[in-house]
Amino acid sequence: MRTATILFLLLALLIAVTVIASGIGPYAISPPEVARALVQRLFGGTNNGTVETVIFNIRLPRVAAAGIVGAALAAAGAAYQSLFRNPLVSPDILGVSTGAGLGAVTGILLGLPVTAIQLMGFTGGLITVLIVVVIARALRGGGDVLVLVLAGIVIGALAGAAISLVKVLADPYDQLPAITFWLLGSLAGIKVHDVATTIPIVLLGLAPLILLRWRIGVLSLGDDEARALGVNVSRLRAIVIVAATLVTASVVAISGVIGWVGLMVPHMARLLVGPRFDRLLPASILLGAAFLIAVDTLARSAARIEIPLGVLTAVIGGPLFVWLLAHNRRRMLP
Repeated sequence: MRTATILFLLLALLIAVTVIASGIGPYAISPPEVARALVQRLFGGTNNGTVETVIFNIRLPRVAAAGIVGAALAAAGAAYQSLFRNPLVSPDILGVSTGAGLGAVTGILLGLPVTAIQLMGFTGGLITVLIVVVIARALRGGGDVLVLVLAGIVIGALAGAAISLVKVLADPYDQLPAITFWLLGSLAGIKVHDVATTIPIVLLGLAPLILLRWRIGVLSLGDDEARALGVNVSRLRAIVIVAATLVTASVVAISGVIGWVGLMVPHMARLLVGPRFDRLLPASILLGAAFLIAVDTLARSAARIEIPLGVLTAVIGGPLFVWLLAHNRRRMLP
């Protein structure tokens, strides 16, 4: 009952943050007006033309994108932390974010359209993790998890070096600012098409994590204990890696590299519902979505120029994470 109550409150928080964020901007709309417009659109009614245009064509796609990105990164972070039995693991532990960044900045360097850049970012993230898995299999020993992590660090470092080379080769007046802005993370150019394209991929990646949440939770006990309970550890680990990589690469392709969400939000959710993965996953999804919607709203409204999301999540997440470590160290450990 306590977990169900907390999940219900997190859902209510997500709805409230969505309504408030949809009304904040140069053309201010009160929360009751936003709620009325959403309800009327849901039931096929009509509303004030200006209000509908601002909400549904400008703000709601970006709010929805922020929610999807936050939920995906938080879910991937929770899955990786349970998989590797390490509370300091984040979604880019296997180099997916760096690989997606390399693909995207290469597309910018080649002058490709936005859709092609996003596709290259998505493909780059998947290829990077595939290389990591191939290397780990080739070097497989007693500690598969350790080999995976070390291979991810190496390939991520190589991809980071390649990104630096691309930045050196880029036009400093046109391409370099675009590359830098993308690497810092932003949802400024998000369109309805981007949201519609990303949602099916994210759901495809989240489905195995949700359906196998009980078995994934068993992995936190250790490989030997999981095998004793009848879990195929190697196959389940591969499924988790593929699913978490898929959702991470899909959202990084449209938002750029946004750090701290996948590391910090699962810890916050763990404090609320405990370390059990079947409870941690839905709490992380709801809390991650609400958190990034709030951060994105702050990023586009706190100053005259938009603050990159990666900068803002680091400024907020760093001190908050240190506080969580200092005051809740035992409860944060899975």
